[in-house]
Amino acid sequence: MSKFIKRRLKKPGLAPGTLVHVGEKKTDKTKITLIKYDETSYQEKEVQSIEECFSLEDARTIKWINIDGIHQIETIRKIGDHYNLHPLTLEDILNTDQRPKMDDYEDYIFVVLKMFFYIEEHHELMAEQVSLIFRPGLVICFQEKEGDVFDLIRQRMRNTKSRIIRHGSDYLAYALIDAIVDHYFVILERVGERIEHLQDQLIAEPNNRTLQGIHKLKREMIFLRRSAWPLREIINKMEREESSLIQESTVIYLRDVYDHVMQVIDTVETFREMVSGMIDLYLTSMSNKMNEVMKVLTIIATLFIPLTFIAGVYGMNFRYMPELEWRWAYYTVLVAMALIGAAMIVYFRRKKWI
Repeated sequence: MSKFIKRRLKKPGLAPGTLVHVGEKKTDKTKITLIKYDETSYQEKEVQSIEECFSLEDARTIKWINIDGIHQIETIRKIGDHYNLHPLTLEDILNTDQRPKMDDYEDYIFVVLKMFFYIEEHHELMAEQVSLIFRPGLVICFQEKEGDVFDLIRQRMRNTKSRIIRHGSDYLAYALIDAIVDHYFVILERVGERIEHLQDQLIAEPNNRTLQGIHKLKREMIFLRRSAWPLREIINKMEREESSLIQESTVIYLRDVYDHVMQVIDTVETFREMVSGMIDLYLTSMSNKMNEVMKVLTIIATLFIPLTFIAGVYGMNFRYMPELEWRWAYYTVLVAMALIGAAMIVYFRRKKWI
């Protein structure tokens, strides 16, 4: 759970808007990528400093500035100063334990999302915070590290006939949000496969490793739920609030994202119930295994109770026990004990106890 919840030891007591990076440093170097486009041109390049983006201002084009690595506070401060961003916005960008949300600052809209990746080698989820700022002609995307789910969007933008090229910055922001939400389905598919695998283990041979896998899944589902539920509020707010920063033509596409979010939430809730049921199934399976062991031991003990009684009787050291003088007494007692044991086994089988 520590990889999902960041430490805030540096934050308590500081004034609102104080720029402190909260979270894990996931890359050594901050990578800045600039994409400029309009209906007739597309330009994509990596810049060495954020000042290069400031010098390439053009009212006719739309800029997408992508920042990979947010631990360099000075870079974030320069962006805030140049584009007149509120200090609380910059604080939220640096706080990677932020709850997904959307804030409308009138001259720009700020959105915080969680982007997930599935690590196949370790069969686990990794989360990354993505912060979006968009206003007419500008979209700024802040990511914790290099690597995202936006490659298809970049490929579409390289085609000058793409819808993204022909629409404004609000449509680009929608496309980025939609890519993150759609990737949730990929993550949920992997999680569903893990759930099926663990269910098969529960039925076949449950053990401590199975229980650990269930608890790991449960923690991941809790975090997925924390990340997915606020998305409904975010998209609903963007869709219903009358903002001059979001065109009416984009609202239609936001409704489609809202439908996807609801599907994600329904799937997450279904998986949470399944994982909770798997814990009950594990406990029931272990209880049944213990009951089977106890039943075998009880049957063995029950079989030996009368045999032990007979052996105890003839183990007494009385002189005048008539059976002690019989020539075939020993064999007779053994046969009687065998018959008693066999009769008890037959009785148990008829009762379907064994």
